This record gives sequence, structure tokens and C-alpha cells, in this order.
Amino acid sequence: MSSADNPRAAGLMVASMAGFALEDLFLKRAASAMPPGQVIAMMGAGGAVVFWLIAARLRQPILTRRALTGAAALRTLSEALAAMLYITALALIPLSVNSALLQASPLVVTMGAALVLGEKVGWRRWTAIAVGFLGVLIILQPGTEGFRLAGLLTVACVFLMASRDLSTRVMHVSIGTFQLTTWAYLGLVPAGLVLMAMQGQSLQAIDPSQWVDLTGALVTGLFAYYAVTAAMRLGEVSVVAPFRYARLVFAMILAMIFFGERPDVWMLTGAALVIGSGLYTFAREARVKRALSMKADPR
Repeated sequence: MSSADNPRAAGLMVASMAGFALEDLFLKRAASAMPPGQVIAMMGAGGAVVFWLIAARLRQPILTRRALTGAAALRTLSEALAAMLYITALALIPLSVNSALLQASPLVVTMGAALVLGEKVGWRRWTAIAVGFLGVLIILQPGTEGFRLAGLLTVACVFLMASRDLSTRVMHVSIGTFQLTTWAYLGLVPAGLVLMAMQGQSLQAIDPSQWVDLTGALVTGLFAYYAVTAAMRLGEVSVVAPFRYARLVFAMILAMIFFGERPDVWMLTGAALVIGSGLYTFAREARVKRALSMKADPR
């Protein structure tokens, strides 16, 4: 990893965000036409097969005891619960609103790192977190006619995603990336079936157009996962991570083209606050890490 690789890593990050935005488009279309739980279960089965084959090629065992214990089990559970909430929200609220709320994820991870892992977070980053949550409230518009109640599902999803990311931080380094991903996709299968049971739905026959959406979601999701993993390994995190916000730009463009969505001033204002506070948090964390490294190595 070097600064010379940053442009390529940034390009991979932007490409991955375009992939995730396309995945959301396909998932929203699929979840609007068939039971959301069935969509999750099928995505989980398809993704698990692909990543299991990759893990087997890399000699990373899947059916192990450590997959069902400790931080690994918490990560898989968090991923499954987040998927249940996310797919339900996708079917109920505008794609652009859902994507805007997702941008609060880095702020929640920073907050969780301070409260759960004991990482030091100064008043500047706490202020940025507060501003970001204000942006979330502006997007949701509580107490008004435009209140997006289903948006709370995405907010809860963001907290579960933070639990997933924090669990990953404390896992043993011997656990491989493709092991983690396979476990996560496997967890989506029972999660989808549970969601169907909770909503009183049963398996539905799939017509050709729905197969297009399901296949599109799987392919774009797998590509996006590969690209974001490569980006984070290739470039410096402080440089590459802010490009995650490109996802909202792609999502808004796709939402306007395919669903005729027109983001209102409240959503744009709230999104600006969330993204601005997130960018400040990234910059502040990078500055703090540089200061600590200089203290450790004063040469």
C-alpha cells in the first residue's frame, strides 16, 4: 500500500459505489414485485455459492466452529438483521432517501468505536457526529407531513452495519476475507425465510423480468464487493474512504432515471450535513493518526 496507488484505489472505490447503487436499483425493483424475504434468501444463496468456491480455492474452510462463536457470529447476525431491514426499507421509501440515510454509517462506526471499543474520539468528531445525526433528522422530517417512518428501518440498519464493521475490527486476523463473506451470505438465507414468515408471505414463482433483476443484483453486488475490498487494500484509507459518498450521487441519478424521483430541499440539505460531517470525520481521524505516528517515530 502506497500513495502512488491512491488514484487507482480511488477509481476502484468509485466503481464499487456505482456497483452498489446498481445493486440497490435491482433489489428495489425485485422487492417491489416479489416478497422481500425471498429476494434476500436468493441473494444469500447465490452469493454464498460464489464466495464458498473462492474460499475453497484459497483453502479457507467455511464450516468451522469459529464461524458460530464470538465476533464472527455477531458479524453474521448483524449482517443478516441489517439485510432484513434494508430490503424492507428499499421496497417502501425512495431509493435516493434510502441511500442518503446510509451515508451516516461512518459516523455511527466512529461513535461505536468510542463507546464500545474505547477508542479516543475528541470533541470535534463528537460534534461532527451530532451534526450528521441532525442531517438524518432533516432527511426523515419527524413531526411533519413528509415524515418518512420507514426510513427508521434504514437508520436501524445503519447501526447494525456499524455492529458488523466493529465486529470485524476485533476478529482474529487468521479469519480470511472470503470466509467472512461466505458466512455473511449464508446468514441471509435464514434471514430471508424469517422475514417471509414474519410478513405472512410464501415463495413466489419468478418470471423472466424478475430473474433479470435478481441476476443483476447478484452480479453488481459481487463486483462492488470485490472492488471495495481491492480499493481498501490498495490505497490509504484516509484518501480512499471519502469516495464512498459517490454512492449517493449514483443512487440519485438512477432514482431519477428509473423511478422519477426528485429529491426535495430537505433531503438534499440533510444529505449535505451527513456527508459534510462524515468527510470532516475522515479528515480528522487521518490527522490524529498522523500526529500519533509522529510521536511514536519523531525522526
